[in-house]
Amino acid sequence: MKKVKTRLGLFHFLFLIFILPMLSGCWDQVSIDKRAYVVALGLDKGEDNKISITYLIANPEFSKQEGPSSEPAHEVITFPANDIISAKNTANAVIAKEITYNMLNVLIVSEDLAKDPEFIRYMYDVTKDREIKRNIPMIVTKEKVKTFLLKNKPKLETRIHKYFEFVLENSNKAGLTPNFKLHSYFSITESDAGLFLAPYATTEQIPGGKYTVGEDELLAGELKIEGEESNNSQFLGSAVFKEGKMIGTMNGEETRLTIVLNETLEMGEIYATYPDPFSPQYRFSARIMKREKNDVKINLNGYTPTIDVTVPLYMDILSIHSMETFDNGKIEQLKFHIEEEVQKKLSKLIKRTQEEFKGEAFGWSLIARKKFWTSHDFEKFDWMKTYPNMKVNVSVNVYIGTFGEQSKLPDLNQVRD
Repeated sequence: MKKVKTRLGLFHFLFLIFILPMLSGCWDQVSIDKRAYVVALGLDKGEDNKISITYLIANPEFSKQEGPSSEPAHEVITFPANDIISAKNTANAVIAKEITYNMLNVLIVSEDLAKDPEFIRYMYDVTKDREIKRNIPMIVTKEKVKTFLLKNKPKLETRIHKYFEFVLENSNKAGLTPNFKLHSYFSITESDAGLFLAPYATTEQIPGGKYTVGEDELLAGELKIEGEESNNSQFLGSAVFKEGKMIGTMNGEETRLTIVLNETLEMGEIYATYPDPFSPQYRFSARIMKREKNDVKINLNGYTPTIDVTVPLYMDILSIHSMETFDNGKIEQLKFHIEEEVQKKLSKLIKRTQEEFKGEAFGWSLIARKKFWTSHDFEKFDWMKTYPNMKVNVSVNVYIGTFGEQSKLPDLNQVRD
């Protein structure tokens, strides 16, 4: 009996030794230098029901600190394809290495394709490939993606995969572009109750730029930039999607206001300027922060549903070109003036979403869902069609904080005297 147990124990031991290498999971490994890593995937409108695929492929050899290399940092190729998935095999007619989407950082779509009714069919290819992560951003370009990637030449960041990460991260913090991810495109589209926003970018600048009173009332391409061999790429504003298709754009100011109203979007510290109520020829700058959530009350009873929104904002007043030192009385006047200015802009944006876009991008449908017993009742209510006829009341509560490091300013007349 003991011999049988010994043999069984020996058999189990040998079996474990034999199977251990198979459990290591290294049989299908592919070394880094045998793969071509697509860091940006571009989609353009093609011919004969095809799309034009553009790959921005990073060179992993370029990042190695072993010495100077003659190899380029990245490569851009464009070719026609039927879909995103089969395009990987097609690209191997040109690229020697195995194409992979494992390092894909951004999906870039041209405005022409995004406005096509068939666009949503190609987007759902993304959900089929396990290598494409849904937490990556989607960018819409004014021109063809091929043109955008070839003209986009950042000077301070040669690692192209890091460039898109940094530029979107900081433009999101400034509120100039929305921070929606790819999974939001699908969830918002399938819910059929709201608008999806994507960062808007271009390398095509309007000659001379566009003059605006505010610093953020611009769309990508309208900001005048001068410099020695400066990069022409601009990320500013939003592309607006309804039911999976692009229907318009929002400038930087409208994008910021949308972020203020939408609790699902993280808001950083936003710097903006407003007209000085005591010296209208000047504007003062403020650092805007949100420390409390918006108070949204939705009443769906009655003939006309109503939405009452109260937006709390905390502001630090920074540059004051009128050189005024505000006492308590003037601070109250300033507070009322800012509340009135912001309220007017928010009301104007809401009116535009109701009349032009026929949908809202503020996440209010998520709050309204709680008013219904079942999802079927909510779908029957048809939030998208009902929203344009709703009465929306918005109010702003501004809390004035500090006046910068030096709150008291000298009397300009005495200084000049």
